[in-house]
Amino acid sequence: MNAKNFLGGALALALTAVGGAAFAEYPEKPVSFIVPWPPGDLEDVLTRMIAEDFQAEYGVSAAVVNKPGGGGGPFPGAIEVATAPADGYTIGSFVIGVPVVGHQIGIDELTPERFDPLGIFLTYPFVIAAAGDAPYSTMNELADYAKSNDVALGHFGDPLTPTQVTKAFAKSAGFEWGSDAAFDALDCNTLASGDADVINTTLQLILPCLDSVKVLTSITDARIPLVPDAPAIGELNADLNIALWNGLFVTKETPQDVRDKIIAVAQKTMASERAQAVAKETGALVYWQNATDSAARVASDIATMDRIGSLLE
Repeated sequence: MNAKNFLGGALALALTAVGGAAFAEYPEKPVSFIVPWPPGDLEDVLTRMIAEDFQAEYGVSAAVVNKPGGGGGPFPGAIEVATAPADGYTIGSFVIGVPVVGHQIGIDELTPERFDPLGIFLTYPFVIAAAGDAPYSTMNELADYAKSNDVALGHFGDPLTPTQVTKAFAKSAGFEWGSDAAFDALDCNTLASGDADVINTTLQLILPCLDSVKVLTSITDARIPLVPDAPAIGELNADLNIALWNGLFVTKETPQDVRDKIIAVAQKTMASERAQAVAKETGALVYWQNATDSAARVASDIATMDRIGSLLE
């Protein structure tokens, strides 16, 4: 081989190597789905299904990594996704608070907005419920009663979106809660014991006593099939039309072809029998909302939370 042919061959090999590295097929190494909460809740269960299907579809390891605490403020898992390479190997499974307020509360790693939704797949089945013998059966009847009687509200914490919606409804309906308190558990016993008159909780926690409680409304984007007579909060007040949801997110620089591969699996997972069984068993809404509609939903929810914040000032 003469020098010219040798150099040409070497250059071709070099370009092939570079091209192979640059255009490697995704995925070619393990993928992590980051859940910023402990294992076991609905978002964790469904994200694990997505990870299982991703691994089966593409033949690489895919695992859920729970990041419930530690450094980095209230969203440590989100910060890990935000600071990882934009290559689709670190995917966030985030509740509404991450994309809606994460960039607004002084977390440098999340500011400005760092994430794009791949899709939203879960609405938690939050409801406002009262004991079966309560002297009100609707939110309007509750409002009328609470204007001249003290009504104690139980919730999971003031910053939580459903709690904010519950308090904003009271303001808009012209009444104040007689008292409110955060509970570790809000279930049938909470109402039966009289610890709270009205509770803002998830439907699955009161399913055992559903026949003996009144579900006044759901803080969801659509009625819950297990309690179809209870209106969604947006039916009562369009300004409060918001829900606690969860979706898959990647950083804004992530290539579209990578996004498409993740979306293809997640969409199929949410339509599967095992994912829909979670909906039937818990009252959760399990679906797949595409990236465009999810982005519009995030923008709408930011505006809604601004309205709620102004109402509660």
